Amino acid sequence: MTQSTEASGSLDLNLLVALDVLLEEQSVQGAARRLHLSEPAMSRTLGRIRKALGDPVLVRAGRTMVPTPHALAVRAEVSAVVERARALFAPGRDTDLRTVSRTFTIIGHDAIAGVHGATLFARAAEEAPGIRIRFLAESHVDAPFLRHGTADLEVGVVDTALPEVHVEHLHEDRMLGVVRAGHPLLDGEPTPERYATAAGHLNVSRRGRLHGPVDTALAGLGLERRVVGTVGTFPASLFVLRDSDLIGLITSWSAPLATALGLVTFDVPLDLPPVSIGLAWHPRHDADPAHAWLRGCVRELMSAAGPGAVVGEGSRSRRADF
Repeated sequence: MTQSTEASGSLDLNLLVALDVLLEEQSVQGAARRLHLSEPAMSRTLGRIRKALGDPVLVRAGRTMVPTPHALAVRAEVSAVVERARALFAPGRDTDLRTVSRTFTIIGHDAIAGVHGATLFARAAEEAPGIRIRFLAESHVDAPFLRHGTADLEVGVVDTALPEVHVEHLHEDRMLGVVRAGHPLLDGEPTPERYATAAGHLNVSRRGRLHGPVDTALAGLGLERRVVGTVGTFPASLFVLRDSDLIGLITSWSAPLATALGLVTFDVPLDLPPVSIGLAWHPRHDADPAHAWLRGCVRELMSAAGPGAVVGEGSRSRRADF
């Protein structure tokens, strides 16, 4: 931070709160609305922040604004300071969630929003109406989203390697096969041979991988399947499967999405590795009562959907593309 009167003498918590909201909204208009200020007042606040940091913070990119590299670098630290201040002045047990105004970002497979989004939004409306929830899809590249503050909670198959990130294992899930109703594979028992050769296969892989644990299991039996392509998410794959003879896969907890589209799930006749489902968050959120509420809601939904029980923190697993 550059040395200036603004930086050393009058940079207060309100300015940090404004910076936190600006980096979250990436819009003067959006930040003004969140902080109940006029746009001119918010613009002046952004000017003070720019002077204090010696950095533009937000710059124009077409019709939108994007954070500068320095703003991205300090985002997590700013958020942590603001959250610690909130926790200091509003101890967890005394916090009224109905008065909290926050936006939380959850990163994970699209199926999580598809299966649990409606319930989570309804619960927020009832218990914490000032909390907004953003679902972000998994990226095809690995990045420290939790450390940088891009996301507040990771849900699903957590494969973070950051030592400071808290990982809570919820349950072991399994993969199910999925095809359209009336698919030829459903006429009789889906043996490994029939499963491999009855039709082409569609992979779900955020990185576009054409090989996975299914192929390893088939190879152990001297079998091989024909993978015709990949899509990035389970929900997208279901629409392809609905209108084709391809064979796909889906996690058991997200099977309601397949049922809703009239698809049929079945047990894969292979010995596949279990899929570890969990939560992950950065420790700066530990004392934040609103984040604790979010973790509790998601934990309850994901645990109820899975076959296992919550077994505590510390487990880690690698994400597998099937």
